Amino acid sequence: MKNVCWPYFDPDFDNLTERIFGPTCRVCIDNESMEDCTVVMVDSVNKQGLLLEVVQVMTDLNLVISKSYISSDAKWFMDVFHVQDEQGKKLRDQNVINCIQQAIGSTRESTTPRSPKARAYTNNVSRPDHLSEHTAIEMSGTDRPGLFSEISAALADLHCNIVEAHAWSHNACLACVAYISDQSSHAPIEDPRRLASIEDHLTTLLRADMVPSISTGPSQIKSQEVKTGGLLGGEGTGTNVERRLHQLMLSVRDFDGPRMSSSSMNVNERSGTKMAVSIENCDQKGYSIVSIECKDRPRLMFDTVCTLTDMQYVIFHASVVSHGGRAFQEYFIRHDDGYPLSTESEKERVIKCLEAAIERRVCEGVWLKLCAENRVGLLSDITRVLRENGLAVVRADIATKGKEAVNAFYVRDVSGNEVDMGFIESMKKEMGLIDLEVKNDETTTTRANISSHDQSHRFSFGDLLKSQLERFSHNFIATK
Repeated sequence: MKNVCWPYFDPDFDNLTERIFGPTCRVCIDNESMEDCTVVMVDSVNKQGLLLEVVQVMTDLNLVISKSYISSDAKWFMDVFHVQDEQGKKLRDQNVINCIQQAIGSTRESTTPRSPKARAYTNNVSRPDHLSEHTAIEMSGTDRPGLFSEISAALADLHCNIVEAHAWSHNACLACVAYISDQSSHAPIEDPRRLASIEDHLTTLLRADMVPSISTGPSQIKSQEVKTGGLLGGEGTGTNVERRLHQLMLSVRDFDGPRMSSSSMNVNERSGTKMAVSIENCDQKGYSIVSIECKDRPRLMFDTVCTLTDMQYVIFHASVVSHGGRAFQEYFIRHDDGYPLSTESEKERVIKCLEAAIERRVCEGVWLKLCAENRVGLLSDITRVLRENGLAVVRADIATKGKEAVNAFYVRDVSGNEVDMGFIESMKKEMGLIDLEVKNDETTTTRANISSHDQSHRFSFGDLLKSQLERFSHNFIATK
């Protein structure tokens, strides 16, 4: 018998980097090098999705990333971020700095829970605490005017209290994640038969307009899906809600929706929102290079990194910079099988998905924020008034803080016209004592509680709107 010799591999070789550099990633925060921003440097053993987790931490803290340089070849991850707070200033709050270090330090091990102190400084959109206290429900499918209002009314009829909800509408598609509780006990809904009944009702509601026509055909109809339970998307309690909204939109192929008309594109070009996404291959290094230029905005890097990660692409190098209101991003990627994008159809699909991810968060219309004393059916009543007066909700962020409900909407006119601001001003006056904040592009009206005896507005609903609001206007209270 011949002797067979095999090379010896130390079984601990794969852990060598970790034994040299330590089991956790290193986070360095520098407030001295730059005059106008804080530099956050991250060094860590690499893993798939780590970049997204780091970007998500800073996005959850509402930090603005003005520059970033990423390198994650081999098994080591190195990243530099230039960040500012929401006011465009350096990070001076030591609690926020500690939160960054704790939260990023816990991302390397997916089983390591984020500390309560770190969670306390993240915003409501990404906080997973509700999953243990309430029942999560997610919906996706074809959108239509008034659908979010119908969903709110259906949940109220099913004796469900909406504790928190987030909804996006884009290219005739809807994605919604909500946290609900039982109306009477305020406890999570765990009865399988009741959860199945809720799913059936909402699925029927989403499919109400699924009638194929000769012009559209069955292939043009978006899939409808409703899921209830404690785990969003089956990925665990740490799943970011905004990431899940991106995934739901991707699942219903909102990137295949109708493109903007030429007139709309001209308006966008004049306003500086023109977007360019391109992909080319770097044959010598085996990368595909994704280049993005668009109008800068908060959470832009999160949206693009999230999309590439969920499409199973690995980001090896990246450069992100914003200047003069424009953002420039460049990603060196490969598919998770180690190969670059090989076909033109694959490149076209990635381009369309990135364009959709950038567009989803950009809403045309008027932003409304209503604060009132919380009660069962409040959201249903508010959205019904908006729907019955020709306004469609294209984005919603609903939250409850103690006994107060905070309802934020982007609304647009269902006929495609600009929202009549006289309509909104009259709405504020007709509602009486309610805390309502309105923002239309760069014009913002601060919170105002307008008494019913002030009749100086230039547009009135008269009995139409007043009769609708009188039924529940006494439930609104002013917030200080």
